[in-house]
Amino acid sequence: MNNIIKTQAEENFSRARGKAMLSRIQHFMNIDKDKLLSFNDVKEILKPRNETYRGMRTVPINLIVGSEGRYRDFNKYFLPRSDRLRNRWVRIDEARLKDHILPPIQLYEIGGIYFVRDGNHRVSVARSQGAEFIDAEVTSLSSEIHLSPEMTTDELRSALIKYEKNIFYEKTGFGEITGCDDLDFTSAGRYDEICNHILVHKYFLNERVTEEIPFSQALVSWYHKVYKPVIETIQEERLYLNFPGRTLSDLYVWIVKHWDSLKKIYGGYSLPQAALDFSRKYGTANKGFKHLLAVVFDRLFNRPIKKS
Repeated sequence: MNNIIKTQAEENFSRARGKAMLSRIQHFMNIDKDKLLSFNDVKEILKPRNETYRGMRTVPINLIVGSEGRYRDFNKYFLPRSDRLRNRWVRIDEARLKDHILPPIQLYEIGGIYFVRDGNHRVSVARSQGAEFIDAEVTSLSSEIHLSPEMTTDELRSALIKYEKNIFYEKTGFGEITGCDDLDFTSAGRYDEICNHILVHKYFLNERVTEEIPFSQALVSWYHKVYKPVIETIQEERLYLNFPGRTLSDLYVWIVKHWDSLKKIYGGYSLPQAALDFSRKYGTANKGFKHLLAVVFDRLFNRPIKKS
């Protein structure tokens, strides 16, 4: 009887490995769609402020999409990605086939999805055998955004940036006040930096008057006297060609930081000089033939420029 069960468990593992390899082939054009999420990567992106112990829960297995430490061992569907997982996987499946009660797994929950803290092999066995739910001890981490089980790490980061943009526009009235809806970034946390830029600008404006200037007035002044001139310099010099995949708003933040550092070192330093210096030092585009073609094409055909 034991030999029969062991053989069945071995066959189940081989079948799961075959499905994992097939999934990897199916997603070879977008390998992130086949990857299990890293809990630490997600935690670094979302930066949860606190955690709460939730106790024992019955959790839908399809909402378990990541792992704290074994995210390289299993794919997005918790199928084993290596034969070295066989022995432990088979032992757990044997216990399942013998109707042994396995201890509950331990999970982290954040944004509505779950990450395995302990019990990766148990999740893999259960999911490969079609189980829909699993008992788990759950600890929840705070998150302001709801996450989808299908999200990749990049999609999760984009969702966070979109959330931050919505909050910024809602709190400041930025879009209504300026008419600009394309203040976009490729990194999280930038909208807080923009708020700081506006507050610093407001501070200097207040030095010239006796009454307190409202934030909305400072915002308009910053947009027209600080932000737009930087963006216009980037467009006129076509500096965006040296930073593929980045927005004009990204470049604004970087160039202003660079400008501040240059002024501290050299004193008087113009914005156009700072922008060109930044592009020369940190631009990633190849300055060879491909870059020359891009510049020529851009100038000849007046290619539309993404404003953010």
